[in-house]
Amino acid sequence: MRERWFGATGRRVPEIALEGELDIAEALVLDTLDDEALREAHTQGRPVVVRASTAVEVKAALARPEVAMALVTDPALLELDLTELTYG
Repeated sequence: MRERWFGATGRRVPEIALEGELDIAEALVLDTLDDEALREAHTQGRPVVVRASTAVEVKAALARPEVAMALVTDPALLELDLTELTYG
């Protein structure tokens, strides 16, 4: 399982997680990528979590370095091979 830093909290989290499995109370949770919100949260050291419902949305969210985690409801998305998805 690949992990990412959870903002400036010093905590590492899985890059893809099922909604409801982890405590993300301190994070900014976005339903779509928002450049301004991402920049502001990153500047503040606040973790950013983006909800994703497809492989394409997971890939887009995790392509942004400001995003700590893609939050999904479909357990099949936990098994994505992002390297394969990105580079073929």
